[in-house]
Amino acid sequence: MAPADFTTGTRPVKAPRGTTLTAKSWQTEAPLRMLMNNLDPEVAERPEELVVYGGTGRAVRSWAAFDAITRTLESMEADETLLVQSGKPVGVFRTNEWAPRVLLANSNLVGDWANWPEFRRLEAEGLMMYGQMTAGSWIYIGTQGILQGTYETFAAVGRKLREAGRIPTPADPNAGPLAGTLTLTGGCGGMGGAQPLAVSLNDGACLIVDVDESRLRRRVGKRYLDEVETDLDTAIAKVQAAKNEGRGWSVGYVGNAAEVFPELLRRHKAGEITVDIVTDQTSAHDPLSYLPEGITVDEWQSEAAADPETFTKKAQSSMARHVEAMVDFQDAGAEVFDYGNSIRDEARKGGYDRAFEFPGFVPAYIRPLFCEGLGPFRWVALSGDPEDIAVTDAAIKELFPENKHLHKWLDAAAERVEFEGLPARICWLGYGERAKAGLMFNQLVKDGKVKAPIVIGRDHLDSGSVASPYRETEAMADGSDAIADWPMLNALLNTASGATWVSLHHGGGVGIGRSIHAGQVSVADGTDLAAQKLERLLTNDPGMGVIRHVDAGYDRAVEVAKERGVRIPMMEGN
Repeated sequence: MAPADFTTGTRPVKAPRGTTLTAKSWQTEAPLRMLMNNLDPEVAERPEELVVYGGTGRAVRSWAAFDAITRTLESMEADETLLVQSGKPVGVFRTNEWAPRVLLANSNLVGDWANWPEFRRLEAEGLMMYGQMTAGSWIYIGTQGILQGTYETFAAVGRKLREAGRIPTPADPNAGPLAGTLTLTGGCGGMGGAQPLAVSLNDGACLIVDVDESRLRRRVGKRYLDEVETDLDTAIAKVQAAKNEGRGWSVGYVGNAAEVFPELLRRHKAGEITVDIVTDQTSAHDPLSYLPEGITVDEWQSEAAADPETFTKKAQSSMARHVEAMVDFQDAGAEVFDYGNSIRDEARKGGYDRAFEFPGFVPAYIRPLFCEGLGPFRWVALSGDPEDIAVTDAAIKELFPENKHLHKWLDAAAERVEFEGLPARICWLGYGERAKAGLMFNQLVKDGKVKAPIVIGRDHLDSGSVASPYRETEAMADGSDAIADWPMLNALLNTASGATWVSLHHGGGVGIGRSIHAGQVSVADGTDLAAQKLERLLTNDPGMGVIRHVDAGYDRAVEVAKERGVRIPMMEGN
């Protein structure tokens, strides 16, 4: 097979809106629209190359594969299943109405061959693609998809610092948990672009560094970032003023984090700026997506393509300096954490031996939520009408009247989040809550309160769907960080529970050789069959998170299992 062609057949892609079906049912219309939505220029980073986010995360392998997938989805019957191997449709089989309409496997390699050189060799031969998480599983919803999780993480950081007395309590009792703090971070692409808004929604000041000014400008255009500066002194003055006033505000600075972080550290130590929190979300998982010092943005792609091995070494060397500055910030009293992009391990490879002295965000802030099956729950209005999202927002608030934190998020999202592509929303819900929400959405469709069916999915970054020792499963209580049985069981269970499409991927946001993860998506189309599927799927999927953490020895997970009736054979009779 010839290498993938990203130019032949290139054209703008936009998902259909309204209630007119292109496919034979909503169960196949939904994956069709969501695939197209992933490649909408409003959503994707480089849609002409089929790249959705993360530098290389593709929705499909080639334009020929895109055409074949869309053509197949349009013609499939209600009891057929399409198989997609690393972005290429390879078969359609007759199954049953409860089976998924699409099964996807992306970027999966046998252990000894699971490395970047082997993956790139296969990709160059047109045999694989990098699916990231929601890119290759057709449920990316733009930067909002990671925004709420980022918002929750930064809120947890602020609460931790305030409870420890490391930041002062604001005079305003209604101030957010980051009021009076300054966060320094890097990377404002498809995922990292959520950081400045997440910080400012928590009333913190944020200085975010990116080498590519166009990324920063795009985030300003979408209201995720307040402004862009090319002068460092001016950028510092603006965020320091916001910090002093306890005001949420974000400034993007155009520069290389490997150079800017050490300079800001010097100024922090000199008392010119006070940085409270430091993290990073550059595309460090793939060294070819991280720009080393001494190479311009214009030279980036050609330099990486000409000599990937040398470029990788230069990138790892720059990441070593980048991470060294982060460790030094921690030594100087700042709260520092890895935001799941593998930069610590790349810095270690670059020669820095203290790279793992600050924690990942999951063990530091999120694991207690995972023990309850809490995680990202996202939905999309297939009608394309923003009013349908307003209806679902109101319904979620009515369904969970006591959850004021959830209400605050939904209100903030309605006010501040600009939709990218099909209108969508995300919030974090736990075991028991997701099934209630799914059934409620299905009833809204059945009653005609929304104009078309609702797609329900999630990030692969969830409580029971991933094995990732540098991120979601870092520092598990029983040392089971690298056991990948759990995401595989998750994919199998979701296939058996009525999901409309299920995916099993390798690599994700941390890179080849570092994670296995699974995703699921379902369709609330207002039918009784959909209600049965949603109740099982949206109970079982987060239930995997509960049993995963029970097995690892977390007391809170054991409590949740007992309180909510999760059957665990080794606990029965005790």
